[in-house]
Amino acid sequence: MNCSRCDKVISEDQSYVYNGKVMCEDCVMDVGLTLKECDPWATYVDTSARKRHGSTGTAELTDLEARTYELIKARGRATKREVMDNLRITEPDLDAQLITLMHLDMIKEMGEGGKRYLVAVTQR
Repeated sequence: MNCSRCDKVISEDQSYVYNGKVMCEDCVMDVGLTLKECDPWATYVDTSARKRHGSTGTAELTDLEARTYELIKARGRATKREVMDNLRITEPDLDAQLITLMHLDMIKEMGEGGKRYLVAVTQR
């Protein structure tokens, strides 16, 4: 079968049905069927699990999650566009990294002067 959005050939176990259409995983993520950045319960569960296991820093992050975090931390703050341009990634790819980083309470988004910025949370 083929993805109804990008026409990629996929097997049945690689397919997802979204709004009555069969899609591949990449397209389902692109249309927004993902975890949300602002999910207090997910943040609580993720940060609690990290504390219980003594996890700190970026050791258990993927390479791209760690690079995203380190870039934002080094700059003090950055817009999504600045991060995307610097890491040469798309907005859906950045959003996927931010979900994890926000759930781990490592990155927050704040507004200032009519702009939205990503900032690293000071680890306690």
